[in-house]
Amino acid sequence: MTRLHIDSTFDEDLERIRDSMLGMGGRVEEAITLAARALEERDEDLAQQVVAGDRAIDRLEEEIDSQVVRLLALRQPQAGDLRAVIAVMKMAADIERLGDYAKNMAKRVPVLAAGPQIEGASAAIRRQARQVGQMLKDMLDAFARLDVALAEDVIARDVEVDHMTNALFREFITHMMEDPRNISACLHYTFIAKNVERMGDLVTGAAEQVVFLATGERPGDRPKGQSTASIDVPHG
Repeated sequence: MTRLHIDSTFDEDLERIRDSMLGMGGRVEEAITLAARALEERDEDLAQQVVAGDRAIDRLEEEIDSQVVRLLALRQPQAGDLRAVIAVMKMAADIERLGDYAKNMAKRVPVLAAGPQIEGASAAIRRQARQVGQMLKDMLDAFARLDVALAEDVIARDVEVDHMTNALFREFITHMMEDPRNISACLHYTFIAKNVERMGDLVTGAAEQVVFLATGERPGDRPKGQSTASIDVPHG
């Protein structure tokens, strides 16, 4: 009976942590969407809303960390239970970093709004961010249901984000070569695109934790798009 009580209490604690994780993930998903919209619409007020909202995401991660430490101290989980706790900790850290990248995107909005408009750049980044946001949503759904197939689908989709990043880099290089006045803005867009690619990597890493949590095994090497370091610079 004592063991049954301990198991039940552990499950309840883990369920609370899971709910906190899903809540934080939902906030981050919204931050990504709003930051990309602020970038496309040059909406500085909306960008500031994203920056300010990151504090709530940070607090949620701190809360999850506290819940995990408490669970480890009081329940002393073993084997599979410990695996679940460690996976959740890693996922929480990845999701919090996603929020940081969304905040970084929003912080660049005022600078870009004051400069020349680069045709199609912000709309393309919004599409790239939308892809990552959908991956995050599906990863969270996979986590909630321990859906291995959905988590693996998220992992496979990361290559699409890589391809989009490479295409954007080529466009930005072309804009910079056509008109040196575009260089500053294009560099900002390049950093944003690279950060969105990193966001895709973080979501993928979290999806891999879902697979590990559900199966106890690590996914195999995931496909990657062409490295941005190998992109050929177009010649005029």
